[in-house]
Amino acid sequence: MTATRENWTSRSGFIIAAIGSAVGLGNIWRFPYVAYDNGGGAFLVPYLLALITAGLPVLFLDYATGHRSHNSPPKAYRALFKGGETLGWWQVCVCLVVALYYASVLTWAGSYIYFSIGQAWGSDPESFFFNTYLQTSQASGFDLQFVSHLFWPIVGIWALTLIILYGGVKKGVELSNKIFMPLLFVLFSILVIQSLRLPGAVDGLNAFFTPDWSAMMNYKVWLAACGHTFFSLSVGFGIMVTYSSYLKPKTNLTGSGLIVGFANASTEILAGIGIFAALGFMAHAADKDVQDVVSGGIGLAFIAFPKIISSLGVGADLFGLLFFASLFVAGISSMVSILEVPIAAMQDKLKWGRCKAVSIIGGSSALVSVILFSSVNAIKLVDIIDHFINNIGIIGGALLSIIGIAWFKHSALRELRDHVNRISTLQLGKGWDFTLTVITSLILLTTLSMTIFSLLRNGYESYSMSLQGIFGWGSVLFCAVVALLLSKMKDR
Repeated sequence: MTATRENWTSRSGFIIAAIGSAVGLGNIWRFPYVAYDNGGGAFLVPYLLALITAGLPVLFLDYATGHRSHNSPPKAYRALFKGGETLGWWQVCVCLVVALYYASVLTWAGSYIYFSIGQAWGSDPESFFFNTYLQTSQASGFDLQFVSHLFWPIVGIWALTLIILYGGVKKGVELSNKIFMPLLFVLFSILVIQSLRLPGAVDGLNAFFTPDWSAMMNYKVWLAACGHTFFSLSVGFGIMVTYSSYLKPKTNLTGSGLIVGFANASTEILAGIGIFAALGFMAHAADKDVQDVVSGGIGLAFIAFPKIISSLGVGADLFGLLFFASLFVAGISSMVSILEVPIAAMQDKLKWGRCKAVSIIGGSSALVSVILFSSVNAIKLVDIIDHFINNIGIIGGALLSIIGIAWFKHSALRELRDHVNRISTLQLGKGWDFTLTVITSLILLTTLSMTIFSLLRNGYESYSMSLQGIFGWGSVLFCAVVALLLSKMKDR
């Protein structure tokens, strides 16, 4: 361990920070719309199976990799197998790309704090979100039209994120999570309870919990479940490798992993209940089926939740303000964890001080993010980049880590298992080896292959090929090229 590497104050501090990374906009914003787009109840079974057979095994692998080396992903993987540093830099680049569009979604959440006062979304939250607020372009290509009310919030978000990162692991990352995560859980639970009291909520819950077995024959449902599991748990793209590298030598890794994994899954199911109950209410009011009441799944949390808040009557403004403020802070905790990966990597590689790493990495990322997502194309770019980088970048990074460790250097997997077992209560056995080597590998390989084949053959949604080429495949190419270049640089 380097002398300058920080540590969490305690195991509980790490768990809270890891939950803060996993539980955020990915749960409340992304999970409901992914479930909605993939058949509601039909999505739950693949999701839970993906969590058990792929998510948790890779989470333990990430924990072991980071904690054993006390280094960021490039150095941590380099110590395990040849070519590992390139994989580590791939995961670092994936984090950089995710941070660019994640900041845009945080802009929406932050803006809705203000919109909650007087419920500016009015009687049609969907039209307000897409047309009035985002001013989404109808052009097929990239539209450079500037949206001023998107510019200043995203600048503010990047400023806040960098301030927290300047504070370091203890005074920045850990402290912010300890303050705001409990507040989010309390307020979110109250809001879900309110949604369950609305007329028609039962219809929404039926849509969420009733599996459509025919829909599960669609491979895209399984691809979405696997991709979302990795995005939500923050595995496969360096976050948990980096976070576990800050742990003290004797830490219960498997116990921590189970707490984080199931806290994350519970929050997602709770979010699904709240969202679908609201959809049931909206369907009841409009005398329509649940699947017909809203379009544009990526904006679901900004359509259904305002509808719930508006139903509260007296106190709706205050509750909406507090809820979106908490949602915003939960997203900030995830944003911080995403950027911590490239910052830690550059500190390890070039021996930069923290302030220099935050300024260069954070500042350059902020500049690109502000330029791209202050335009009328914001939601298009979020959707495209999220789909490509989640289903290729994150899944590919997880698969390559398993191939490098479990397939071509099995002794490395045994060393990681022994390391975990020396300090953890729940022991990993050969069943974990088999799950990673065979079951998880096959799931990820199938998922990645079918995703790439589908994208090459059909593209993604109805977006123009130019947008998909520049921002979809371009994001993947960026990760590959930069990873190769950085792996060739000599350490300082």
